[in-house]
Amino acid sequence: MQKTPYYLIDKAALRANLDKITRLRERSGAKCLLALKCFATWAVFDFMRESMDGTTSSSLYEVQLGREKFGGETHAYSVAWADDDMPGVIAAADKVIFNSISQLERFGAQVSEAGIPCGLRVNPGISHSGFELADPARPFSRLGEADPDRVAAVLDRISGVMFHNNCENASLEVFERLLTQIEQRFGHLLSHLAWVSLGGGIHFTGADYPLDAFADRLREFSERYGVQVYLEPGEAAITGAATLETSVLDIVENGRRVAIVDSSTEAHMLDLLIYRLNARRVGDGGPHDYIVAGKTCLAGDIFGEFGFAEPLKVGDRISFADAAGYTMVKKNWFNGIAMPAIVVKQLDGQLEVVRTFSYADYVASLS
Repeated sequence: MQKTPYYLIDKAALRANLDKITRLRERSGAKCLLALKCFATWAVFDFMRESMDGTTSSSLYEVQLGREKFGGETHAYSVAWADDDMPGVIAAADKVIFNSISQLERFGAQVSEAGIPCGLRVNPGISHSGFELADPARPFSRLGEADPDRVAAVLDRISGVMFHNNCENASLEVFERLLTQIEQRFGHLLSHLAWVSLGGGIHFTGADYPLDAFADRLREFSERYGVQVYLEPGEAAITGAATLETSVLDIVENGRRVAIVDSSTEAHMLDLLIYRLNARRVGDGGPHDYIVAGKTCLAGDIFGEFGFAEPLKVGDRISFADAAGYTMVKKNWFNGIAMPAIVVKQLDGQLEVVRTFSYADYVASLS
C-alpha cells in the first residue's frame, strides 16, 4: 500500500465529469478547454483529451505544458506577458489572449505576424463570486478591458474576446442573467468576432445542473452572433475526482482532542487557508469529535472539525475530498514536509503510483 500522504485521482469519477462535458459539446457546439491553473496533472491528460478540445493557460509554462502534454487547441492568456515570454508563447499557442489593450499594442503585431490570432480579455463589470478575493469584477480590477468603446477601437486587431466572470457558479439562472447583461453591453461588438470565450467557474457538471438548458443557451448565443463559443472548465472537469489520503500521526488534547495527520493545509490544500474553508472529509460522521490538523508549525494549519464513528488512533486513515482543483498546482515545500505522491485509480480499480517526491526534489527546488 502506498505510504501517505498522497493525492488519489479516481478515473471513474473523472469520467463522469468528462461524459457531461462531451454531452455539452455535442449539444451546444461549444468547445471546452481545460484550465491548467486549476488542474495540470498530466498523468491523466491522455484520458481527458478524449472529451476536451485543448487547454487554456495563465503563463508561459502552462502554455508549453498544454502544448506538450495535452495537445489540441492551446490558448495562451496571461495577466501580463513579458518580452522574453513571447518566443515560447508563439511557438506553443494557437491563440494569444491579451489582458489589456496596452499589451495588445505591445505584442499584437508580433503575434499576428506569426499567423496566430489575437484575443482580448473583456471585463463586463459584473460577476458571480462568493469571495471578493476571487471576484474578477471587484472594484479597480486589473483583469480585462471594461470600456466597450475602447474594445470597439481594436476590433480590427483581434479575432475574439474572453469574458471570465464566474466563480463556482452553480446556478443556470444566475449565468443566464450575467450573459444577458454582457449581451446588452457588448453585443454590438460580438458579431464582428470569430470566437468568444465565456471562461470557467461554471459548475455545469454538478449533480442537479440543467445541462441541456445550459447547452441550448450557449448554442443560441453562438448562432445569434455567429461565433465559436469556448468554455474553460477547471473544477467542473475534475470536481469530486480526487482525494488527499492522510494518516494520523498523533492525538493531543488541550481542551479538545486534536488529531495531527501527515499532511498540511498550507502545503497540500492551500485554498483551505486562503479562503478560510474547512476540508470535506470522506466518510460518515459519528459521536467522537476531533479537530484534524496538519503537521506544520503554522498554528492555523487545520483541516476542520469532524465526527468519527470510533475513537481515532495513530495510524488511522483520513481522506479529504475535492483534492484535485487548485491543490496539486499549489502544493509546496513549507516546513520541508513530505510532498504527497500522486496516485491514479484506474478504471479497473488498480492503483498506479505515477509520481513520488523525495528529499532530492526538495533540495532541487531551492539553492
